[in-house]
Amino acid sequence: MPERTAQAHWEGSVKEGSGRITVESGAVAADYSFGARFENEAGTNPEELLGAAHAGCFTMALALGLTEAGHPPAHIDTSAHVAIEKGSSGFHIPHIELRVAADVPGLDAAAFGNLAKAAKENCPVSKALAGTDITLDATLLTEKRRP
Repeated sequence: MPERTAQAHWEGSVKEGSGRITVESGAVAADYSFGARFENEAGTNPEELLGAAHAGCFTMALALGLTEAGHPPAHIDTSAHVAIEKGSSGFHIPHIELRVAADVPGLDAAAFGNLAKAAKENCPVSKALAGTDITLDATLLTEKRRP
């Protein structure tokens, strides 16, 4: 299996400095700073990138589970809401909420919920984040359209 690489470069103090995050493939290259992380300045931040990785991994795991169950999805949309808080021992990520909505013809909401839960528990990024509370809000769009 391939090993993936990402790099971060930083210049200056934590509050006044800034940096750039890049990935080996060149698909992502973004500026980041204290202001982008803790305020509303332009740029990305580690939590946003972690959320992107988690949403992407979970979505692929769910697509795999649905396909293996005989119900390939028409589409899946996932967002990951990553919280960062300052506690007594410093900053930490206490929880991540995955929100998924999918159009999966021929599948009922209960089966979709079970497959989404399995994807959340088994995607490699969820496993890597085992010390973080990960919640899931799963919506089957196909079910909502039925009369």
